[in-house]
Amino acid sequence: MAASRVAFIGMGRMGLPMAKNLVQKGFDVACFDSTAARREIAAGEGLKVASSAPAAAAGASTVVTALPAGKEVQEVLAGILFDAVDSETLFVDCSTISPGTSRELEAAARDKGLAMVDAPMSGGVPGARAGTLTFMVGAGDGDFERAAVVLGAMGRPKKVGGPGSGSAAKLCNNLMMAIQMVAVSEGFTLAKALGLDHRDLFAVASTSTSQCWSMTSYAPVPDVVPTSPANRNFEAGFSGSLMHKDLRLALDAAAANDATLPVGTRVADLYADMINADGGDADFSAIITHLHRLSRS
Repeated sequence: MAASRVAFIGMGRMGLPMAKNLVQKGFDVACFDSTAARREIAAGEGLKVASSAPAAAAGASTVVTALPAGKEVQEVLAGILFDAVDSETLFVDCSTISPGTSRELEAAARDKGLAMVDAPMSGGVPGARAGTLTFMVGAGDGDFERAAVVLGAMGRPKKVGGPGSGSAAKLCNNLMMAIQMVAVSEGFTLAKALGLDHRDLFAVASTSTSQCWSMTSYAPVPDVVPTSPANRNFEAGFSGSLMHKDLRLALDAAAANDATLPVGTRVADLYADMINADGGDADFSAIITHLHRLSRS
């Protein structure tokens, strides 16, 4: 087993650039995706593509997964790979799934003599491309240090607690981010109704008490922040459908643990309405267009 050999399962919009960064940092990476088109794209980008998930994991010291949802993570890990690797293999799951599912998988890995950490990320496609993702890591003793070697090639790993804590932190983070984005979008919607130019509002709000990431790094209006999807017709760095999925995970976790999230519940409803009206492919910051539509109705 080579210490620098990494298997990467999931060649989506996040996984592909993450795997490319690992290769650029000197890791020997074998990739796999269940979708043939994504395998072809990965191969076209110069990545080594295996014929199956077990083939990608063969001889790897670390297996990284970046998959759409908990169902896929369970199918790939508990259903396939936990029985197909050496006992020294470390699993690093970067998917956004429920904390409960993360803990169940990590317990199943331990039962088979394997190690696993949950390490969901924040930073979207731009962060994946630039290698500047923030990884929120839930890990047992000694496992974080092993995972940090690989995660550090793709961004900044931060341990937030034991197994499942990374997934918990990700849900909290995205809940707050969604609420911030809706609040910022409402502010700009009101500005438009009052005849205030969005550039003038940004000039004061970005340095005032309403300042937040959704304002200063991702403002949902054009020509004020270079990194804003509003400059590119809301091409998704993180889609509305993915945001809604994460909000539902947060609300389910809250219900299971007797926490009440009235604002988060309303924000999730707004994203569901946006998806029903426009589909979920646009960036989550396109919620502002839905608010504009509601203002005209």
